[in-house]
Parts: sequence; structure tokens; C-alpha cells
Amino acid sequence: MNKSKLGGWFTFPGTSLTVQRIGYGAMQLTGPGIWGPPKDVDVAVSVLREAIAAGVNHIDTSDFYGPHVTNQIIRQALHPYHAGLVIVTKLGARRPPDKSWQPAISPEELTAGVYDNLRNLGLDVLDIVNYRAMGTVHGPEEGSIAEQVTALAYLQRKGIIRYIGLSNVTATQISEAQTITEIVCVQNNYNLAYRHDDALIGDLARQGIAYVPFFPLGGFTPLQSFTLSEVAGQLGTTPMQVALAWLLQRSPNILLIPGTSSIAHLRENLAAGQLTLPPEFVTKLDGIAGEVGVKD
Repeated sequence: MNKSKLGGWFTFPGTSLTVQRIGYGAMQLTGPGIWGPPKDVDVAVSVLREAIAAGVNHIDTSDFYGPHVTNQIIRQALHPYHAGLVIVTKLGARRPPDKSWQPAISPEELTAGVYDNLRNLGLDVLDIVNYRAMGTVHGPEEGSIAEQVTALAYLQRKGIIRYIGLSNVTATQISEAQTITEIVCVQNNYNLAYRHDDALIGDLARQGIAYVPFFPLGGFTPLQSFTLSEVAGQLGTTPMQVALAWLLQRSPNILLIPGTSSIAHLRENLAAGQLTLPPEFVTKLDGIAGEVGVKD
């Protein structure tokens, strides 16, 4: 993999953190249901090392994946971390023994989450911490996040967080957070079929803020579209590579963090950085969100 072909480079605003635009999302390194260890830890370690060898220098994780499992595998595979690797984590949830997802949004819970991430990753300071608002199953919902962002800004002043981002949030919540501290990235649900953040992406691009779509390939229900498959067939590539390439061409502030527990799929995802979609295919793909049975 040509390290210069992972979609190009992006520097988070107001920072010296520069990453390849295709990174790696570590959620799938856990067991089923994002719970417990994977079937084969050695394979998970190999996937991470392969990603780094291919030039990936942006890993997205959270200590509530597993819980703790993903960060411990990252530490096992990559510690001591090479200079230039940016690890982004997120807070806002906890995983009790019943395997449910519960909010963990009090200042005390957020502080405890920061220290869990530091301990399990083997770090003294976290590069970027995203506060993930719980919202609903359909996406973010309005409501103040000032208390949570203020708590993270306090930890930033203490020197254990370098920069702060947001996840699963609205434009109003982003504006509120920006009155408290600088926001360097926003991570929301977005892909070829789910286009609710079209306007927001443009606004963030004008501010130089990274937009990091989670579920770039559809998440737990992979993208399926006749148009997507048709374009992939004409280009001699896979539908998922086309979906990733479309995101890269959608806006220069979009960073990708596709996740996988397979080296073969990892290589397939990274190869999307070398795929350029002709304008006529981009136009076809732009219409996917309106296809019956695809949108939402």
C-alpha cells in the first residue's frame, strides 16, 4: 500500500496533528455485540499492525468497547506508539454486565472514563477525546451538552487531554461547545444513504473542522444499492470501496475510520484511497439517498 494514497492528509484545526484521511476504527476488534475479547486476539493484533504498516496514523477507539478490550489490544499491538500516531477516543457511555449501553455523562463519569482510557492505552495524555451524546437510535437529539464539554475542558487544562471533539451531535450543540473550547472534529452517522449532515459538513469544512462519519459503510446493516453495485462493476472495484471513495470526494474535511477484524477487508478499505470516481458516477451515487428502501 502506497502510504501517500490513503486519501491525502488532514491537519486538525489549531493543532500539529496531521493524519491520513483513511484511518482505522477499532470497534470490531472485540467479540460479538462489541462485548468481550475477540475469538483470536493474535488476529486482532495483526490487523492493527498491518494498518500501521500500510501508513494508517489515525485510530479511533473507546474504552467502552469491550469494555476495555479494544484499548488493551491496541496497547498490546502498538505500544510504544510511533511518533505521529493519533489515537482518538470517545466518552459518554458505559457497559454494565448485562451488555447494555448506558449513558455515562456526569463530570465524575467522564473523568473516570478519561483515566480508564489512559490506563488501558498506556498513555499519559490523550490526543483527542470525543464527547458522544447518546441521542436516539435514529441519531442526535437537541439538548445542552455544556456540562459535559466543560468537564472535558477542565481535563484539557490539566494537560491529560490535548484536544476535544464531539460525536452524535447537532449543529446547535456544536455551536454551544465552541463557546467553551475549540472543537477539532465531529463524528456523526453519515454515508451514501444517510445524508442528514450535508449542510453541516459544508459548515465544518469552512471552519477547517474534521468530519468523521461513523457507519461509513452502513454499520450493522451494510449499504445495499443497485446503483452502488452497478458503479462498482463498471469500475472493476467493490461496492464498499466505491462508498468510501465517494466520502473522500464528498468534502476535503471528511476523515474515514472504517473498521474490520480481517486483514483482507482492511486492505480492501485502504485501497479506496486510490480510487477516483468520475463525475458522472458521482452524480449517480448522489442519488442513492433517494432510492426507495435505502434512505434511513
